[in-house]
Amino acid sequence: MILDKIHDPSDLKRLSPKKEQQLAAEIRDQLLKTTSEHGGHLSPNLGVVELTIALYSVFDTPKDAIIWDVGHQTYVQKLLTGRKDRFDTLRQADGLSGFPRTYESPYDLFNAGHASNSISLAYGMAKARDLKKEDGEVVAVIGDGALTGGMAYEALNNAGKGESKMIVVVNDNEMAIGQNAGRVAHNLNRMRTKRFYLRTKLDAKKILLRMPGGVGMFRRLRRLKRRIKYFLLNGVLFEEMGFAYLGPVDGHNLKDLKQILKQAKRLDEPVIVHVRTTKGKGYAPAEQDPARFHGIGPFDLVTGSEKKRSCTTWSDVFGKTMMELAEQEPGLCAISAAMIDGTGLADFAHYYPERTFDVGIAEEHAVTFAAGLAKGGMKPVCSIYSTFLQRAYDQILHDVCMNDLPVILAVDRAGIVGEDGESHQGIYDLAYLSHIPGLTVMAPANDVELRRMLRFALSYGHPCAIRYPRGPVEVCTGEVPEIEVGKGVVVRQGTDAAVLALGATVSAAMEAAQVLEAQDHISLTVVDMRFAAPLDEALIVEVCRKHKFVLTTEDHVDEGGFGEKVLCAAPEDVRDKIHVQAIPNGFVRQGTRCALLHAYGLDAEGIRKRVLEALR
Repeated sequence: MILDKIHDPSDLKRLSPKKEQQLAAEIRDQLLKTTSEHGGHLSPNLGVVELTIALYSVFDTPKDAIIWDVGHQTYVQKLLTGRKDRFDTLRQADGLSGFPRTYESPYDLFNAGHASNSISLAYGMAKARDLKKEDGEVVAVIGDGALTGGMAYEALNNAGKGESKMIVVVNDNEMAIGQNAGRVAHNLNRMRTKRFYLRTKLDAKKILLRMPGGVGMFRRLRRLKRRIKYFLLNGVLFEEMGFAYLGPVDGHNLKDLKQILKQAKRLDEPVIVHVRTTKGKGYAPAEQDPARFHGIGPFDLVTGSEKKRSCTTWSDVFGKTMMELAEQEPGLCAISAAMIDGTGLADFAHYYPERTFDVGIAEEHAVTFAAGLAKGGMKPVCSIYSTFLQRAYDQILHDVCMNDLPVILAVDRAGIVGEDGESHQGIYDLAYLSHIPGLTVMAPANDVELRRMLRFALSYGHPCAIRYPRGPVEVCTGEVPEIEVGKGVVVRQGTDAAVLALGATVSAAMEAAQVLEAQDHISLTVVDMRFAAPLDEALIVEVCRKHKFVLTTEDHVDEGGFGEKVLCAAPEDVRDKIHVQAIPNGFVRQGTRCALLHAYGLDAEGIRKRVLEALR
């Protein structure tokens, strides 16, 4: 196998075109084998096989810096940079991350996981190189999806001044960045990649600038050229922002890819290289349904079907409830930041397309857009993963809460997410949400509470956030009291100790209580607090007065979290009774959700152990 002989990118430079093609096929086989067993971001990586081979054969990494936007498409890069022998540990505890991680390899230049930041990073590195009078190329690889994020355009606007040479490779795999205008545009774009064209362009500029009146003539010709490009060429936007534009080029043609990247290296100005690729390339099920294979669990290689379908998830319940509410409330709108399917809104989008808004990777815009809808009399529900909602803190504070607008934030993937690791864990949202004045923050313990909280938020008339985790939902079979703002409920009455549980940790506390009673003869009270803001301070005081030991549990970091708020709210004379069980403040690496909850003592066993230690 060719892949077995690739230990670092320098080995790529010795491959013949035929062996490069064989290597691409072997890489696709390895991607399919590993992701079919462990899951992962398959279709994005199948789409960048040739692009990755070309990048790491043309550039001299790690001296030449290659920065991958988001980073979920770096599986190929990992295989080419000495990590093939560990590739079967991808996304597992203590294994390779599914994203670039600086602690894994010098080829991983930045810990990534969120979109639209690569151009800013690349420009900063290019500027640092120039200030230090060093050499080397700096390359940002960004997908067209990430170009829906405003940060990318802030960076393009800043970097396009032309002061520092950098290369931006736009991996266009779904959205046409510019329309091809027939054969003329195709031929002109081919000509732009030729060395003769580039040299002639530079020579003509020099000659004109030396001639009497040449400056004015050069400017008039440049304006004429730009007007023609508006009708004929891709890349006008990029060139207007100060970047030379090369492409588009077939992202699965290694010969053409290497040629255009070499041309980009020869230019002494900021360059855009427009690459067209196919997500899921080489695997029919992924090509036909790239969205499903964007991030997929273990699947059958022959049929493409997932090997196991989990039971109903929190996102499923959210989506179904939104459908029910939409029938009753014509003003209900759903907003997502490029996560319609992931947040459970696919059916809503299908049946109510005029009330569904996918704004792309633009969380700040999503929240302020929701504020505008609310100001206009609609009832917007903005569904965003916890880790990505962090980007919209300013908009939540200023545009929603300061204006007291009835926007509902559905905070999906709150708490420990699992295999996607540090960049995706939703363990900070209570800290950045629950202190904002006027924002009601809720956390359901089961499916019924999630439905009730959505209904409550819809009628409340003020800003609300509802946080819930990834994975199977806790199904409630008993009676559930109605939601009252800032009120928790006692779901199990005991006498020896108490657990003040928030959200997903309620079920673990209930399981611990049953074991403590049956095996340890300890009677445990369990309180479903429901609200992180405002807190049910009266209930906290009551529980603390009645029990010798009180434990708070939350699927969140300890600093700024629910337990810390409980301690602040409790009277001084009972604070010594209160102990916080949470995640130590820091970054949590990948692993299954169950394993990580166990590691931090947030499962039934961990809660039981903590109670026993306190009472014995």
